[in-house]
Amino acid sequence: MAGKEILFILGVGRSGTSMLARVLSLCGCALPPSLKDANAANPSGYWEPTEALKLNDAFLFRHGATYFDPTLRLQGEVSFAPEERAAFIARIRTFLNECPDVPRLVIKDPRIVALFEFWRQAAREADIQVKVIIPIRHPQEVVASLGAWVKSPPELWSALWLKYNLLSERDSRDLPRVFVEYSSLLSDWRGQVARMERALGVDLPCADGAAVDAFVNRDLHRARDSGAVAEPFGYSWLGETYTILTQAARDQPLDEKALDETLRLYRACERSFRVALDDSRTKLPAAPPDDGIMSWRR
Repeated sequence: MAGKEILFILGVGRSGTSMLARVLSLCGCALPPSLKDANAANPSGYWEPTEALKLNDAFLFRHGATYFDPTLRLQGEVSFAPEERAAFIARIRTFLNECPDVPRLVIKDPRIVALFEFWRQAAREADIQVKVIIPIRHPQEVVASLGAWVKSPPELWSALWLKYNLLSERDSRDLPRVFVEYSSLLSDWRGQVARMERALGVDLPCADGAAVDAFVNRDLHRARDSGAVAEPFGYSWLGETYTILTQAARDQPLDEKALDETLRLYRACERSFRVALDDSRTKLPAAPPDDGIMSWRR
């Protein structure tokens, strides 16, 4: 694939990543083989390669993480052995070599956000130019959409929204990129495709606009919220980040300094609570001592 381009869709799941991938595939971009099957959670399809998903999950699991890990342990705290790094990059290159030999490929798997340094390096070694599209969706819509399929406290989904959006933005600053608002894609996909063409310097010809019209179904926009952003952590992190990123999706200046500060504060807070929790687990007994009260209750 030497001299080719990859459009990486970076962002948190349920923010329009699947819709973007399919729209781009209908506008001249190729998708990798062996895509994840559609299901009740995403009836219009995920459009993400199962091999990439397996590669990323295996690496995350090996380091005690999953896609649902809200921490930033892998972004600075964990040291990867050179041999492991090289092996993972080589496996990604093998995956890329098995993708269609076309001018432009689109790859979507939200797990890539946490592992983007490896994917970038693999593409660089394969002489593939990397460009990035970051979908933006209202935090409450993402929280509601994730919570509808995986039961967990909304604080977790809020943390994931913050983590994946902040990392997507930070780690793509030196690359050609564009921010796309999910609601804008639904209401005017042609205008958003034109924005992507201008921002990324690519040609995205759509031979069948009717097919895209049929796919971009507003009925799929089931979780809707345009109100104030909830702040479960006591700080205005989500609201401020959402405002900044939606401004970028409307071609306004991006306040990188403010986003960096939010990421710094989030890192400090999540690490403090995580370290305290881990430490408490080493000090607390595996089971409460039998002080007579427990025996009486039994």
